[in-house]
Amino acid sequence: MNSNQESSAIKKLFPLLANKNVDFKKEIVAGLTTFLTMAYIIAVNPSILSETGMDAGALVTATCLAAAIGCFLMGFIANLPFALASGMGINAFFAYTVVIKGGIPWEVALTAIFVEGIIFILLNLFKVRELVVNSIPMNMKYAVTAGIGVFIAFSGIKGNGLIIANEATLISMGKITPAVVFTFIGLLVIAACDKKQIKGSILLGIATSSILAWSYAILDPTAAANLGIHLPKGLFKFESIAPIAGKIDFGYLFNPEHIEGFLLVIVTILFVDFFGTIGTLVGVASKADMLDENGNFPNAGRALISDAIATTIGSLLGVSTVTAYVESSTGVLAGGRTGFTAITVGVLFLIAMFFSPVFIAIPACATAPALLYVGYLMITSIQEIDMFNITEGLPAFVTIITMALTFSIGDGLTLGILTYVFVNLFYNLICKKEEKKPVSGVMIVLAILFILKLAFL
Repeated sequence: MNSNQESSAIKKLFPLLANKNVDFKKEIVAGLTTFLTMAYIIAVNPSILSETGMDAGALVTATCLAAAIGCFLMGFIANLPFALASGMGINAFFAYTVVIKGGIPWEVALTAIFVEGIIFILLNLFKVRELVVNSIPMNMKYAVTAGIGVFIAFSGIKGNGLIIANEATLISMGKITPAVVFTFIGLLVIAACDKKQIKGSILLGIATSSILAWSYAILDPTAAANLGIHLPKGLFKFESIAPIAGKIDFGYLFNPEHIEGFLLVIVTILFVDFFGTIGTLVGVASKADMLDENGNFPNAGRALISDAIATTIGSLLGVSTVTAYVESSTGVLAGGRTGFTAITVGVLFLIAMFFSPVFIAIPACATAPALLYVGYLMITSIQEIDMFNITEGLPAFVTIITMALTFSIGDGLTLGILTYVFVNLFYNLICKKEEKKPVSGVMIVLAILFILKLAFL
């Protein structure tokens, strides 16, 4: 094999190396923007998983390391600007449902995550997950994008306290606290910079809100603490992952009484992660104009294998499922288009292992402006949906609204696909032959699986 063939083979394996005319400044700013909007996972993931008895300090390092590896895989293998880290929701299921409520040792729960990763790798090798991604109708892909927009906007305003829980109405408007004010000042900065076409508007909004929040914490530490605003507790800190790494334990399964429960855990995690990841990838890729003329996601297979390998490695490091983050949309909308954005995020996670107190201290009111702004940009995809055609518009509406109301991208996608299949199959029964609209076999199979999931999981 000559040097040109070797170079071609390497570029085929790592398409990142085939990029030409990359705007590295834009990619780095995009990566930094994505990282700052998802840096909360450095604090939140250890807080949740440590409830199981796992070492909190080790979890900080493992969370950063697993995220970095996932981002590097996504960047080099898939050449996409999507960041990965331990998934929210799945980590809570891992800690509170599987370990604490279910009484399963955390080592065994990590084993379930490891098995899930292996299954995902096999599904990717047989192109099952890629087939699902490309079988979702185009209108539904636009709906997923819009739904994610509502989802992350809701997440942002919930995080800063503008929306609170209410026993009578489920949710209601909270008080206008300094945290809420800081959020909207940051949002104004983003909007003004965007209007003036100033680059890095999202990053400037996050920085503005963070500076205001930390200044408030200096002036009134107690009041700030009540709003979840804290000054960085130091600058440098590093913890070993030894207490949690490599603790996979299959011994628990030798007892026949445990096998059924273990399999149920794996199946549940598979469903949650499978469709949560697909929803995130499809939604963000659609907004970034990465879908081809047929509405397919060209690099879906590589993106999904990166996700699967990251999950498997993450379980060995000691953390729950590693998955694509919806906050990647902030980087995409800041101009990130290649794997260099993901690699930038990965490098920042490695740095954060040593400077975690600073990143942990970025408050929710500082990331909320970015989430609100990106939510606004993503919901504009609704204009691409034929809302006047009820067989397309109604499933899209259900997808969009339930992503926010269930607070789950996966559940919103589930309910949207079920609506799409039932509405279109029923319409085909009552309409004229020439008006019938074929429903793909993959969508019908998904609907059946979703019904089984809702009935038994």
